[in-house]
Amino acid sequence: MKFLVLIYGNPESRQVWDGLSDEQKAESMTGYTALNDALAASGELVVSHSLGDPGATKQVQFRDGQPMTTDGPFAEVKEQLAGFYLLDCPSMERALEIVPQIPEAPFSIVEVRPIRDLSAFS
Repeated sequence: MKFLVLIYGNPESRQVWDGLSDEQKAESMTGYTALNDALAASGELVVSHSLGDPGATKQVQFRDGQPMTTDGPFAEVKEQLAGFYLLDCPSMERALEIVPQIPEAPFSIVEVRPIRDLSAFS
């Protein structure tokens, strides 16, 4: 089964990150490197990425068949998607066991969502 693990951050946590020295940032990334290595070794990691600043977002909506592009996140919310893991593991329970290993988990909201298999419709 595949699960999308969504990691949310907020402006305060991004400011803390931006205020760290390069040395501090590199040190904090060791937890992610260890987690990524462990998940890759177990075969559970499909892909993982950190996302750029929400202010650099482009949203596209189609109206009357034409794309309309706007800058930045449209929703006025405090928490913004900061990164994700796509996991292939046997159960929701296993996906939930992985969440505490995410270095940002104690300071963030982490959502685990099953991926729907739509292959039967193709």
